[in-house]
Amino acid sequence: MSSSLSTTLDSVVSLPPEDSASLLIGHDPSVNRIAHHAERAAQVECTVLITGETGTGKEVWARMLQRLGPRHDKPFVPVNCAALTATLAESQLFGHERGAFTGATGQSLGVFRAAHSGVVFLDEVGDMPLELQPKLLRVLQEGEVTPVGSPHPVYVDTQVVAATNRNLEQDVEEGRFREDLYYRLNLVELRMPPLRERVEDIPMFVDYFSKKFASLYKQPVWQPEPEMLRRFCEYQWPGNVRQLGFVIEQSYVLQCEPVLPGRRGGDAKTANLPFTDLGKLRKAAVEQALRTTNGHKGRAAELLGVHPNTLTRILAQLGDD
Repeated sequence: MSSSLSTTLDSVVSLPPEDSASLLIGHDPSVNRIAHHAERAAQVECTVLITGETGTGKEVWARMLQRLGPRHDKPFVPVNCAALTATLAESQLFGHERGAFTGATGQSLGVFRAAHSGVVFLDEVGDMPLELQPKLLRVLQEGEVTPVGSPHPVYVDTQVVAATNRNLEQDVEEGRFREDLYYRLNLVELRMPPLRERVEDIPMFVDYFSKKFASLYKQPVWQPEPEMLRRFCEYQWPGNVRQLGFVIEQSYVLQCEPVLPGRRGGDAKTANLPFTDLGKLRKAAVEQALRTTNGHKGRAAELLGVHPNTLTRILAQLGDD
C-alpha cells in the first residue's frame, strides 16, 4: 500500500464508525486489492462502479476515492438514485431553467453542475429510471448536461462514482439497465466483500466497536465471552459491518449484552432493566435501527431481524402509544 493511501486511511477516522472500521480493520487480502485499485482510479479520475451488499461501506470508499485524487478539496455530491422521483429526476440531476415547468420559479443547477470540478456519487444506480439512463450516458461520454427547459447543453467537469447492490449484468439482460451505460460505469469495479467472507476479521471489528461506543456512551468496554464471540463469527451478518456496529451500539444504549437478530429471549442478559421497560426497549431498538439506516424501513427491518411487514406493524403500534 502506498504512503499516500496510508496517510488518507489514517484520516478516515472522522467517517461513520461502521464504515471507517471497514477500511482500517482486518487482514483480508481483498481489501488490500480494493485499496490498490481505488488509489489508481482516483489518480486518473476515471469512472468507478462500487458493488456489494448493503452495509459494506460503498459510500465511504466513494469518499475515499475523492480524498486520494486531485479533487480532494472539491465538492462531493451524493445522490440516492432510488429516491429520485420520476417527474423531477431529470431536473434534480441536470437542473432546469426558470419557467421550465409548473413550480419552476427560478433556475436550478442540478447535481452535476453543483458538483462541477468535484465528484458525483450515484448510490443505488441500478434503480435509476430507464428513461434517464441515456442522459446520464451523455454526461459520461460528452461531459454535457442539458437543463430542463434549455435548448443548450452545458459543459460539466465531474468524476462519477456509482454504487449498487444489484446484479447489473442481470438487469442488462432483462432490459432494466442499458448495456452501454453499464460498460461506461464499470470502467473500474470495486467489489466490497460481505462480512461473512471476512470471518477472521470479525473479532477485530467487535473490539473496535466495543471501544468506540464505550467511549461514546461513557461506559466500560464490553469484553465478549468466547461463546458470544463464536456466535458473532458464525452469524451471517446480512447487514454486514453496519449491522455489526448497530448490534454493539444497541447493547450500549440498552445496557445489555449484544443480541444477534434471530436469537431472542434468554440470550440477552440485561442489566438493571425491569420488565416494565420492555416497551421502551422495543421503541429504542426500532428508533436506533431507523437512525442507522437513515429511515430506510427495509434495511431497518433487516438489522432488527424481522420481516418489513412486522416492522410496519410495530411502527403503527408505537404510533398509537
